[in-house]
Amino acid sequence: MANSWRRERWDSFRLLTPNWQSRLPGHRYEGPDPDGYMTMGEVTEFIERFATLSRAPVRTGTNVTSVRRTDDGYQVTTSRGEIRCRTIVIASGACNLPALPEFADAVPDSVEQLTPFDYRGPGQLPDGGVLVVGASATGVQLAAELRRSGRPVILSVGEHVRMPRTYRGRDVLWWMDASGVWDERFDEIDDLSRARRLPSPQLVGTPERTTLDLNTLASMGVEMVGRWAAVRDGRALFSGGLRNVFSLADLKMERLLDTFDEWAKTHGRDAEVEPPERFAPTRVPEAARLQLDLRSGEVIAIIWATGFRPDYGWLDVPVIDAKGRLRHEGGVVDSPGLYALGLPVLRRRRSSFIHGVEADAREVVEHLARQLAVRR
Repeated sequence: MANSWRRERWDSFRLLTPNWQSRLPGHRYEGPDPDGYMTMGEVTEFIERFATLSRAPVRTGTNVTSVRRTDDGYQVTTSRGEIRCRTIVIASGACNLPALPEFADAVPDSVEQLTPFDYRGPGQLPDGGVLVVGASATGVQLAAELRRSGRPVILSVGEHVRMPRTYRGRDVLWWMDASGVWDERFDEIDDLSRARRLPSPQLVGTPERTTLDLNTLASMGVEMVGRWAAVRDGRALFSGGLRNVFSLADLKMERLLDTFDEWAKTHGRDAEVEPPERFAPTRVPEAARLQLDLRSGEVIAIIWATGFRPDYGWLDVPVIDAKGRLRHEGGVVDSPGLYALGLPVLRRRRSSFIHGVEADAREVVEHLARQLAVRR
């Protein structure tokens, strides 16, 4: 258990959610710093402790290589033999593989390319500038860490979700939880497909509870460029329109803060928190460059913080769409007896967080139990 936390996180990684939100059935954070953020090692220990307490019959060190449909259920092929079952819950997550653009193959060989799975810290990179691609939580955190190490850093920015770390004296994720934003159900969302594709918010978990947005990075000396669109003759080509990208992210943040303010007012909570506040707009560079010669030596490494995708190469059941995503309705997969958990906005906006899977699991298992009862 907790294998991805041991092997697929950079050294300084911390959870984005405060410790008090780390809870599983019968197990929750009980340490001295409920408003802090767990380190990679602490998350691993937390999950291992849950495994010990729950005593679930988990087969560790076992790889699933194939799942096939049979007349009465499914046949699972593993590195330790075959398993036949009537139902399966897929809980392998949505972040199994890094999502790279096709043009990554056109980057000159002289430039080292890494994903967040490969990156551990600035010391593993050769001296020189770094291009970080992607401005979600991972991208902004890595850009800040690399810049603090003294390296020149360029950040390629596309669609992103801007959030303050704290708002009106409380962690912004307290507001997401208390106001009910995270409880919005999948069948209440107008554009569910888009909601499931949204990048993670620009947050970082630090003891100081600092905000890490593009203004912070610009003040540190990180150079902003637009979305990386193509590679041509060894040159990275970036789209224009940073002003529009920034404005849209700022607008969405303002609307979210308005939602928090309205909830506090309506529910009589204004006196418990600090007065409403607003934040400076994202500063637009005076002249963002539109291309970068990757053969010049200005950049010696690229880190692709461009998101992740699930790996269903072992699933030999026709339930994957053209974009490699599992076809499901609130975790009920498009094949009898097949279910999923832990995917973005599976049944609620909080679905992919540690504390968000419990309610989803109860509802999915209830559906599973009803189906088993009918098929007896």
